[in-house]
Amino acid sequence: MVEAITPEELAPRLRSTIEPPFLLDVREDEEREIARIEPSLHIPMSEVPNRKEELPRDRTLIVYCHHGGRSQMVAAYLEQEGFDHVANLTGGIDAWAQRIDPKVARYR
Repeated sequence: MVEAITPEELAPRLRSTIEPPFLLDVREDEEREIARIEPSLHIPMSEVPNRKEELPRDRTLIVYCHHGGRSQMVAAYLEQEGFDHVANLTGGIDAWAQRIDPKVARYR
């Protein structure tokens, strides 16, 4: 079962200088142009199977999308593919914008 991480749990981990997690944004290009959490790697959901070799296996992967549905599916797929440390950002970038960083644009 995929681990869930809240925006409140993720924020201090991203600021850590000791092994910060690796963020994977699985939204579409148009969504990424509107808002993003940096640093993160952008691989749209449909491209993940062909690009999974770009992902580190020695760091915790936090997968995010708009609200958490697509990222949940990608995180589960990555676990099936042997990635040991994968988590889904609960509520996605929308929750991040509401609860952590109001400078991040919200969209529908």
